[in-house]
Amino acid sequence: MKPMMKKTLTILTLSSMLTTGAAYAATTETVIPDMHAKQIQPVKTVFEAPITVQVNGNAISESGFEKTGITEPMLPLRAVAESLGFTLTWNPTTYAVDLTKANLFTTVKIGEDRYAINKMLTQLGTAPQLVNSMMYVPASFFGTILHGTVSAKGSSVGITMKEATKKVQSTGVITSIRTTGDNAQIQIQDTGTGGIVLNVSPETTYQMLDGTKLTLADLHVGLTITAEHSMAMTLSLPPQTSASNITVLDTAAHKGALGTAGVIEAVREDGSLLVKGQGLTEDAPGEVVLTISADTAIVDGKGDPIDKSALVKGTNVIGFYGPMMTKSLPPISNAWKIVVEAEQE
Repeated sequence: MKPMMKKTLTILTLSSMLTTGAAYAATTETVIPDMHAKQIQPVKTVFEAPITVQVNGNAISESGFEKTGITEPMLPLRAVAESLGFTLTWNPTTYAVDLTKANLFTTVKIGEDRYAINKMLTQLGTAPQLVNSMMYVPASFFGTILHGTVSAKGSSVGITMKEATKKVQSTGVITSIRTTGDNAQIQIQDTGTGGIVLNVSPETTYQMLDGTKLTLADLHVGLTITAEHSMAMTLSLPPQTSASNITVLDTAAHKGALGTAGVIEAVREDGSLLVKGQGLTEDAPGEVVLTISADTAIVDGKGDPIDKSALVKGTNVIGFYGPMMTKSLPPISNAWKIVVEAEQE
């Protein structure tokens, strides 16, 4: 074959590097380019063991490999980097790959143990290699250069990278808490299909407004909270989102509080309210008489104060009271918070 034709075929092979997913054999060629030679020189190499790769807990189809003389596993650049959200661009002139994600940029060049971190070059001890038209880099590249976390166990390597999740705050009165082990779903602002459901986990933190630390067990229905949560929400009704921090705005807790959501059927002469609807907690009745005092907070679903004049017959409310109730029918209890639900349009 003529030298010019050989050179052309070699460049075509390199150009397909980032789009070919060919599997490697036990013995194959690692192509390391000589940037000063007229063509790339092939070097024989032996893969001693394949390495399975997981990215953010998910296995990828391409494998890495270990080889004598290399102190760490070599991993497929495109498969891992794209799974981490990077965009890759192959430069056939320089035999290099540009990686970009948000404000992070770096370049990887075949055969050169020089990697850029914030425009400063560093060495990892191993240069990128081209194997079966796929570029491989040392596992430490994804930790040191791309700021991920690399863990190795046996013949498997895991790469993780936490995204900087944008967060917002929502404020509302807790209407239900459904707990499963260390996790829970906390609904605020409304009942049923209204409001927001906050998914909390062992990583969620809790506190009072003055900074006093709380736990999930300290929360109960009726408390007004501000939650810091992800902007991402499900399309369900009510929408759900993950909460990272919850701050209780009430200055006092009411352990064992009960809740009933319903309609004010009557406003009695003493100002107490007959509410008929549905109990929100296990021991809460569907019908209850709530006495109102100067200490009763009257608010909307977000916890903002509302004038007492809103408490009229036919208004939808959520009453929080107890746990003490009379044994009468309907039972009577002192309300410490009344939520006036927004009128449906």
